Amino acid sequence: MCRSGRSVRIRARTRASQAACSRCGMISQRVHSSYERRVCDTAVGGQETVLHLRVRRFRCGNDDCAAKTFAEQVPGLTIRYGRYSVPLRTLLQTIALALGGRAGARLTHLLAAAVNRMTLIRLIRSLPDPEPTKGPQVLGVDDFALRRGRTYGTILIDITTSRPVDVLPERSSDALATWRRARPGVQIICRDRAGCYADGAARGAPQAIQVADRWHMWRNLGDAVERTVTKHRAHLRDLAAVTPPDEVTAPAPAPVTAPPASEPARPERRPGRLAERTRHRHTLIHQLLAQGRDLRAIARELKLARNTVRRFARANDPEELLVHNGTGKRPKMIEEYAGYLRQRWEEGCTNAEQLYQEITAMGYRGKATMVRQLVQPWRSQTTIALLPPPPTVRQATGWFLRHPDTLEADERQHLQTLTAANPALAALREHVRAFAQMMTRLTGDGLEQWMKRVQADDLPELHSFVTGLRRDFDAAKAGLTLPHSSGKVEGHVNRVKMLKRQMWGRANPDLLRKRVLLTD
Repeated sequence: MCRSGRSVRIRARTRASQAACSRCGMISQRVHSSYERRVCDTAVGGQETVLHLRVRRFRCGNDDCAAKTFAEQVPGLTIRYGRYSVPLRTLLQTIALALGGRAGARLTHLLAAAVNRMTLIRLIRSLPDPEPTKGPQVLGVDDFALRRGRTYGTILIDITTSRPVDVLPERSSDALATWRRARPGVQIICRDRAGCYADGAARGAPQAIQVADRWHMWRNLGDAVERTVTKHRAHLRDLAAVTPPDEVTAPAPAPVTAPPASEPARPERRPGRLAERTRHRHTLIHQLLAQGRDLRAIARELKLARNTVRRFARANDPEELLVHNGTGKRPKMIEEYAGYLRQRWEEGCTNAEQLYQEITAMGYRGKATMVRQLVQPWRSQTTIALLPPPPTVRQATGWFLRHPDTLEADERQHLQTLTAANPALAALREHVRAFAQMMTRLTGDGLEQWMKRVQADDLPELHSFVTGLRRDFDAAKAGLTLPHSSGKVEGHVNRVKMLKRQMWGRANPDLLRKRVLLTD
């Protein structure tokens, strides 16, 4: 053993009297020749280790073997054509699986076993695939983006052990059905509400129970609730009008009486070219429906998607199709500090730049222009009516979807006022509460009765949600009855995203599949 620069070199030789042929396995004692090979080993004392190993080449005694001579291997130390020892190769493969190419290469420099990123990637690809096993009893299925918006793959998870079972390079019902036929034994399949996975699971494992994920059903219900609240958003402005002002010095405006329960508030008539086109198209579609034309024929004649024609046909008033404009916008950052700015204005601070500096110290990250625009109307007023801004559609939607015990006192009061003024929103609140109880208590046997109660009310947005549940009724009922869910699958999808970022988004499906399946 000697020290040479930054490495430690060890000279050794083998002493075995015989060796087994690497191809046919026949034992041979006939030595042909010897040579020296250099093998890198794990670091010693923080320094690179190189083995100068003298090995022999034997003659193979099997006349049928294609190898006339073969080199002996040291068990647990060397492999054929290997420049790294078995312990070092295992270490590098572990680093490559955990960190990928670039990050792993930087770590190997610190471990005195420096290799480049392409070597680590080759080591990953040289690993054998996991042995195919019988399909798990509870299988989780979900998709992930290989190239977002263009190419998607499928990840399969054993829900019981939380381990990935396989990664498919495509997202299709045929791929899932083919995989399922080759691996029997799956009794339960957890999935989202995608149609391709429902069809693939039904064709590949018709006897398995399909379980629709509860989170996805709750998300779909939330979208329906938001559309319903948007349709009746006129009542949200009434909440701001009946709310007491923030400052007692400012005169409170006269309360605005909520519309009677028997007269639902009509959506505002929106101006603009898009609104006029929507109204014209709504009239034209309803005229064709009155003539007895079906949705498919109308879609072909007007060159529209059938779902678009169906949406226009379901709307009794074209204004219902225009209530979504601008409802998804998030509140401006300045609104969070509006109350403080009004208070400072009443105290006599009317310098917009000074107000901007104060709220910047409080965490405001916007521009001073927003402050000037906010205080500009106040300069022409002798008193400021400090009414809070009306709640947004998203805030009101959260009141319906959150547990009542988590609502603040003012939020609970707003929700009570909102539902008291509008019977449709009151019915919506009861339906959401009943579905939440059914989902948390796993009482899916009442799903059919719940859907009938929803269809009995005039809630078109919830009717669309019920229609989707009806198409996937068995899976939805199982999702609201059985304790299984796709939560573990979603966790692995996030892990796949992390692996893709480690490899700068350039991971080929084969490399990504090995990292997903082989990483501990």
